[in-house]
Amino acid sequence: MKLIIVDVDGTLTDGSIIYDDNGNELKKFCVKDAAAFFAAGAAGIQTMILTGRECKATKRRMEELGVHYIFQNVKDKAGFLKKFCNENGYKKEDLGYIGDDLNDLAAMKLCGFIGCPSDSCMEVISAADYVSTVKGGYGAVRDIIERYLRIRGKWENLVNEIYCTSDE
Repeated sequence: MKLIIVDVDGTLTDGSIIYDDNGNELKKFCVKDAAAFFAAGAAGIQTMILTGRECKATKRRMEELGVHYIFQNVKDKAGFLKKFCNENGYKKEDLGYIGDDLNDLAAMKLCGFIGCPSDSCMEVISAADYVSTVKGGYGAVRDIIERYLRIRGKWENLVNEIYCTSDE
């Protein structure tokens, strides 16, 4: 895999939409997912956020995680992804997708690997190569990427490289 595409609402969050008194949209992200983004990057896998909504909190958190591409307010995810892949030379086998709902389904089918949280809709669960035991917003993205990297024998080395190095 060269690029993993991740949806936000219902995948990186529990799907709740919260507005404050000033009309700002708030998101709650699970800190456990961060390790997956760092491990993917260390493994040479680029990351993309592809979401149908737009939120400043999403941009801020994804920048903290070092996400390579952040695309918000994308209503036709499959059309967008086809165009992006054509322009950047990605093939189906280069792509992974993590999503949870019907608006992800067509884009997922363009990818060689599909993962989803345990509380995804039935159509997405049926299409997935791996269904996490974890719900969206509670570390499902971490579980899916970790599983992908463990199967390939890379997770332990990446953890040591990222978290267990010292200057001594």
